[in-house]
Amino acid sequence: MADRGVDLAALTLPKEVREQLAELELELSEGDITQKGYEKKRAKLLAPFVPQTQNLDVGLSSDPTSTPNAVPVAAPRQHRAHRSGGTRDDRYRSDIHTEAVQAALARHKEEKMALPMPTKRRSAFVQSPAENCTPPDTSSASEDEGSLRRRQAAISAMLAQNLQSPEYWINRSVQGSSTSSSASSTLSHGDGKTHNHSHSQGQTSVLADVLAHTRIESSSVPPDVTSTVPQDRNSRVDLPPNIAVRGMSRGQSRSSMMDTAGGVPAHSRVSTKIQQLLNTLKRPKRPPLSEFFLDDSEEIVEVPQPDPNTPRPEGRQIIPVKGEPLGVVSNWPPALQAALARWGATQAKSPALTALDITGKPLYTLTYGKLWSRSLKLAYTLLNKLGTKNEPVLKPGDRVALVYPNSDPGMFWVAFYGCLLAEVIPVPIEVPLSRKDAGSQQIGFLLGSCGVGLALTSEVCLKGLPKTQNGEIMQFKGWPRLKWVVTDTKYLTKPSKDWQPHIPTANTDTAYIEYKASKEGTVMGVAVSKISMLTHCQALTQACNYCEGETLVNVLDFKKDSGLWHGVLTSVMNRIHTISVPYSVMKACPLSWVQRVHVHKARVALVKCRDLHWAMMAHRDQKDTNLSSLRMLIVADGANPWSVSSCDAFLNVFQSHGLKPEMICPCASSPEAMTVAIRRPGVQGAPLPARAILSMAGLSHGVIRVNTEDKNSALTVQDVGHVMPGALMCIVKPDGPPMLCKTDEIGEIVLNSRAGGTMYYGLPGVTKNTFEVIPVNSGGTPIGDVPFTRTGLLGFVGPGSLVFVVGKIEGLLSVSGRRHNADDLVATALAVEPVKTVYRGRIAVFSVTVFYDERIVIVAEQRPDANEEDSFQWMSRVLQAIDSIHQVGLYCLALVPANTLPKTPLGGIHVSETKQHFLEGSLHPCNILMCPHTCVTNLPKPRQKQPVGVGPASIMVGNLVAGKRIAQASGRDLGLIDDQEQSRKHQFLSEALQWRAQTDPDHVLYMLLNAKGVAVSTATCSQLHKRAEKITAALLERGGINTGDNVVLLYPPGIDLIASFYGCLYAGCIPVTVRPPHPQNLAATLPTVRMIIDVSKAACILTTQTLMKTLRSKEAAASVNVKTWPNIIDTDDLPRKRPSHIYKPPTAEMLAYLDFSVSTTGMLTGVKISHSAVNALCRSIKLQCELYSSRQIAICMDPYCGLGFVLWCMSSVYSGHQSILIPPMELETSLPLWLSTLSQYKIRDTFCSYSVMELCTKGLGTQTEALKARGVNLSCVRSCVVIAEERPRLALTQSFSKLFKDLGLSPRAVSTAFGARVNLAICLQGTAGPDPSTVYVDMKSLRHDRVRLVERGAPQSLPLMESGTILPGVRVIIVNPETRGPLGDSHLGEIWVSSPHNASGYYTIYGEESLQADHFNTRLSFGDTETLWARTGYLGFVRRTELLDASGDRHDALFVVGSLDETLELRGLRYHPIDIETSVSRAHRSIAESAVFTWTNLLVVVVELSGSEQEALDLVPLVTNVVLKEHHLIVGVVVIVDPGVVPINSRGEKQRMHLRDSFLADQLDPIYVAYNM
Repeated sequence: MADRGVDLAALTLPKEVREQLAELELELSEGDITQKGYEKKRAKLLAPFVPQTQNLDVGLSSDPTSTPNAVPVAAPRQHRAHRSGGTRDDRYRSDIHTEAVQAALARHKEEKMALPMPTKRRSAFVQSPAENCTPPDTSSASEDEGSLRRRQAAISAMLAQNLQSPEYWINRSVQGSSTSSSASSTLSHGDGKTHNHSHSQGQTSVLADVLAHTRIESSSVPPDVTSTVPQDRNSRVDLPPNIAVRGMSRGQSRSSMMDTAGGVPAHSRVSTKIQQLLNTLKRPKRPPLSEFFLDDSEEIVEVPQPDPNTPRPEGRQIIPVKGEPLGVVSNWPPALQAALARWGATQAKSPALTALDITGKPLYTLTYGKLWSRSLKLAYTLLNKLGTKNEPVLKPGDRVALVYPNSDPGMFWVAFYGCLLAEVIPVPIEVPLSRKDAGSQQIGFLLGSCGVGLALTSEVCLKGLPKTQNGEIMQFKGWPRLKWVVTDTKYLTKPSKDWQPHIPTANTDTAYIEYKASKEGTVMGVAVSKISMLTHCQALTQACNYCEGETLVNVLDFKKDSGLWHGVLTSVMNRIHTISVPYSVMKACPLSWVQRVHVHKARVALVKCRDLHWAMMAHRDQKDTNLSSLRMLIVADGANPWSVSSCDAFLNVFQSHGLKPEMICPCASSPEAMTVAIRRPGVQGAPLPARAILSMAGLSHGVIRVNTEDKNSALTVQDVGHVMPGALMCIVKPDGPPMLCKTDEIGEIVLNSRAGGTMYYGLPGVTKNTFEVIPVNSGGTPIGDVPFTRTGLLGFVGPGSLVFVVGKIEGLLSVSGRRHNADDLVATALAVEPVKTVYRGRIAVFSVTVFYDERIVIVAEQRPDANEEDSFQWMSRVLQAIDSIHQVGLYCLALVPANTLPKTPLGGIHVSETKQHFLEGSLHPCNILMCPHTCVTNLPKPRQKQPVGVGPASIMVGNLVAGKRIAQASGRDLGLIDDQEQSRKHQFLSEALQWRAQTDPDHVLYMLLNAKGVAVSTATCSQLHKRAEKITAALLERGGINTGDNVVLLYPPGIDLIASFYGCLYAGCIPVTVRPPHPQNLAATLPTVRMIIDVSKAACILTTQTLMKTLRSKEAAASVNVKTWPNIIDTDDLPRKRPSHIYKPPTAEMLAYLDFSVSTTGMLTGVKISHSAVNALCRSIKLQCELYSSRQIAICMDPYCGLGFVLWCMSSVYSGHQSILIPPMELETSLPLWLSTLSQYKIRDTFCSYSVMELCTKGLGTQTEALKARGVNLSCVRSCVVIAEERPRLALTQSFSKLFKDLGLSPRAVSTAFGARVNLAICLQGTAGPDPSTVYVDMKSLRHDRVRLVERGAPQSLPLMESGTILPGVRVIIVNPETRGPLGDSHLGEIWVSSPHNASGYYTIYGEESLQADHFNTRLSFGDTETLWARTGYLGFVRRTELLDASGDRHDALFVVGSLDETLELRGLRYHPIDIETSVSRAHRSIAESAVFTWTNLLVVVVELSGSEQEALDLVPLVTNVVLKEHHLIVGVVVIVDPGVVPINSRGEKQRMHLRDSFLADQLDPIYVAYNM
């Protein structure tokens, strides 16, 4: 296996062995043998013939020209690979590179799959069918990046490496083998000497040794990156520092990783995975994070300190390079149209163009005579036959779109030359195939910016355009309105005798506009003037030595670039016969262009690398082709650094068919500067130009270094010849001012020439930066006043003024100050055995800006038959390969179903559109891997908490000196009670009810509504009293209850609940209200009921008949033990009995009731509420809300705990007002119930929960008009209070106010309350106090527990609303939870509360005294150390506002930020889950709800997906991006679940800890779990 990379050409193998090898190849390609089996057999066959030393010296064979015997073996391999499905994109093919990648991966081999695989629900993804197949390759980024031959033998070579240690491999590679991306050694013919084969073999390795210790020093000549002799023997050695290899240590086995996490056994699948993930994270990462800094208050990202070993350019400043002078030839025409006129008249029978049909046979030939006469007709028709004589539609200088398919060059030629003759400006564009074409909107932008109103097309093409119902051509997205004109000959008018076209001498007017797409996807039109067009044709004629009457085969798109310049313009100037091979023919028969060259004895062929590659793959089908007629094979994308391998491989195969090496002429061009450089056809026998083998690390820093250190990371580039005749070229820095580069520096090529584009049509601003650049020297002074044009090509000038191009600006990814080329990354990804995974080599690479740096994203199409395991394996290996070879981390790697990426017109991937889909979340990947931990290295420095050396008292003094107030606030006084008589009655609620039943028996206290808004039951004071007495009698008789026993009340919301509450008080027992189990969901809800009953040690249960049956049902038995319920009393039909006496507690400190609630952290806590607390609380609410017996309030919330229970059961009995009760579950059947009740009864004060408000906002938001029509009017509502124990949900309350403003709801009405376990009601917006205020705080400061107010709309600002006015009798203070000292008002701290209605303590089975004292009776560590406080467990702050309270003092507002237990401590900072969740919910329209929690040091985000499951994976990168951007945190795990999975309690609060437990126990049934390693 280790010899997969063996150069067979260099071995003399017996014939039978070669035959056996060929047979093996065939078996592999037909799928009759596995890759492993193939490797094994092949190694066995070759073992006797391979000298041991050659094991790793790959690619040392000399130039392919000197090894003709390489052909027979190489060719069959190539061909069979094609037959097995054309799997990889051969633009990026390079055997050496593949091998380098394998080697790099070998180093990672030992940690095989340390990454946890994502978990995916099986149903989730439907593969897209691959029917609508793409041609054998279509290139993987955009179609014109050039076709690289591929790097293949590699991974196998690399798999061999795990037999040897990586060190052995690295040492071996330094001794041997030059690295080129072709199979030829470059060093063998550097000095123009050709060495014979055996000689070069020895010499190269010696040379490699020498090169391993050299580095170019600055010298006056440009560095000869190609020469064999090092320039300076004793240079400094610049080797990379040792790289720590990530991965498991060898001793650590896979199983040991999964055992425990800090003593927690990892049982489940998810837990194991998370554990695995954690272990991955514990390993040291490369590169290490250097120190970060904070600047002022502005938190600035870490800027990595420059590495002192970074290579820097050391050469002298470059001198502009001049092309040869443009020769003046006597018979050059004064304008291009004149040339056509001349040939049309003198050489009418001479063929101009031959078009092929779909099978590759000639379809028609257009002669120069026909071309001239048809163009003339069209010009006449355009100017005279559209519109009327006085109002022509077209005038000279107007722009016209040319819409012709690639299969119809003849019509296009006629249209193009017709426009030139009519002096209108043609704008050739692609045929729009559908309304949704990738980038069609951008083409609309081009047409708009060029002011195009008319489109020329052929009849056939017009019929094929998408139409609307009534047969009109569809209006394409973003396009201006167009008139369509058909240009078929039968519709053209013959010009009248006296009409002659006006052919002026070429001037600076625009001749035509060529479209160009930028990196962002914007399409702009490059205007080419008549003189530029003519000069460019002359320059090409001179450089390519075109002669009259030659034949040229053109495979390129004739609408733009080289296809247009050579195949349409220059060819007509020189009366050349062009054979146009359309893309559709190439798909069907890749060899068609080679056959055309053979049949027509063509002298010149114009191709791209992909055409070379396809022809080579299909070469078996043709024995007798002959290419000896060619004098020039122009490789239009020869500027792509990976083109060298395609050229070499093609030469290797076709040399035996007469192809001469010196005929291959790569060229470099750009839409702005047109042709930049082209290699002139060589003379037979002259030495071929040398190659440059460059260090990728050097390139990423923008400098040229001969690669000496690591053969894995080398890039071999071929030259693109010399600069064009008549042009002047410089290399300038790609960013910032156009400063000239040094000789050993990579920069952007800029060109001054009369033969380039003149501007971006209609875009003067952008034009200036591109077409009018004046280079400056290092001092910043301009080098002259001639303007240069930026070409968008990155390169350098090598020895002999040869131009080398290493990439394009638009493929440049700048990550942390280093530049990487998208093509290079594609090539590396493709070298990682994509056969099983990647569909047709379709890979796109781009960068997205997240958190102040570019992050690299790779998207590939996945084969329909690829399995999860293989895909994941491939993805993790691509990560490793790119990390090793390019030293850059990938941010995201996504696989999408085959054929789903947006395509360019010629079938390549539309990269900018793909990026757009990625950012919008509409890419729909089927596999995704995010690696933010490794590539985000600029996070701010984690906060180190300062040790508290300073005592809390000195902090307080410091605050006072600084003029900061101590953060405390209080409500008004509860006031003294005047009427002694009444106070005695009111000391206990039970007495208050008896008193009301006597003094005002018929006053209605409660009214319960059903879904129809009908009062189903009411309770007057005496009815309630009598009902309570019946229940008391039943309790005493049937329950056998003792005073002080706990009794569970299990009722739906209603009056029964209230009656049984007072029944318990009358009997002297302690009521415990419990939410009844949900009959449809007993398994989830009954255990909570059981738990409360057990914890409270209830002596009996009061309930309804229906619920009693439920408790004893079979279904209930499934989840709890129904035999052990306490005594159950059903209170539906009780006999009319009065109890012998009504209990009166001896003191007010006795317990009144127990309040059980599940907190947001999932803790079940019961608190004890005394009679005095009940009394004080009811009095406080009465004062705050001004409640009297004449008032009515409406309550729409659950009555089981907290303030909701107090309002529902106690407040009316104390204050005497009437309460209209609306059970929230009734809203599910009739949404408008609550609002219509408010309107019908003209309610002034109403109380609700967030879930009710959310129901109305989501459900009724669109129905306000209908409600208005039904007469709903909310102008009566003075206060609508949301009862909650959390930070006010500002967004929800605001949208509720805005939505129902039309129904008369005052924007001031909506407010919130705040309560906690230790005190059920701390704040409640009353009627008298000032409106609740809203402030904007800086989130960055909040994470440091500081409160800094900022303006609305400031970046990183968080709006917070006051939680309502503090209740009478309540004092709050903000305390540091660690030191327990009071804080200043600019600090965030825990809210402590002191009031007569504080709860008396927790009700627990064990009575944890320490917690009790700590939470309920605690003192400040200094300051007012006498007062007893209760700790709410919530963080908040107090701010003095400008508003005045009732007593005329300035109002102190309390702002609640969040629960202390729920905060996430990450990177030393404090985060509140709700803030992260708010960001997450904004990330994509399909996110219904989200919740976050931490597990060890990982942030886990759970997202509910409301859209289709195929969107699940779109959310992963978006969630990761938004949390990184807005909170500077890296998400560790993203879990995508179905709607409704995030548990929410009765108060509408998320139960994050429950969710966390379910996640760790693997009970969520997620759609997808992504581990961001």
